Amino acid sequence: MKKAYNKTLIIIILTFSNLNGQVYEFAVQTDTHRIIKDKTYVVETVFNTSTGEFKFTRGGFYSGKKNLDVDFEFNSNFKNDSIKKMLYTNTKKWKKVSSPKQKLQGKWLMAGRVTDEGEKRRDLNRSRKTMKILIDGFFQWIAFDTSNFRFFGSGGGSYNTEYENNPQKGGYTEKIQFFSRDNNKVGLVLPFEYDRRGEDWYHKGLNSKGGTLHEIWHFRK
Repeated sequence: MKKAYNKTLIIIILTFSNLNGQVYEFAVQTDTHRIIKDKTYVVETVFNTSTGEFKFTRGGFYSGKKNLDVDFEFNSNFKNDSIKKMLYTNTKKWKKVSSPKQKLQGKWLMAGRVTDEGEKRRDLNRSRKTMKILIDGFFQWIAFDTSNFRFFGSGGGSYNTEYENNPQKGGYTEKIQFFSRDNNKVGLVLPFEYDRRGEDWYHKGLNSKGGTLHEIWHFRK
């Protein structure tokens, strides 16, 4: 893949049905291309099929149905390709890999943390964001800045909200398939507790380094 483009618009042949929330994949040589999509947002990520080595991710809000015109909020390869916008059009090479819809489906923004002193919230309108998208059994988080296209990291894989770690509040597991910051974490299965309160999701457990976390995520419309 060439690493330098002087275009801000590239037409790529991809496939989408008129569906609200779906996950698709297709292979190019040794890499898996995964697309996670809801009614308004799409995330495309590429990683090595065997090792999980992260290659790139990009995503943003789109318009259209069969042809998706995407304005990227993030592009991990922006320094090399300068791509801010892309048109996705139809083809038949995609394979739907969606699992049944689960709890917590949708887009979420990191809204803060629960500490010994109480909740510490962050401004969700700022350009520096951490977003997590959960669609049909697949998840991905991305840390980015919309003002300058800076990319800070991403990880993803499969998830399951039927794991009953805490029946009163709900259990949640993530299995890491790719992680831009540390490929050695690929294959880890992390159990958490979750508690949804309105449009807030309280996420509690141990992170990939073994440290405790108690995060607050807010539903993104």
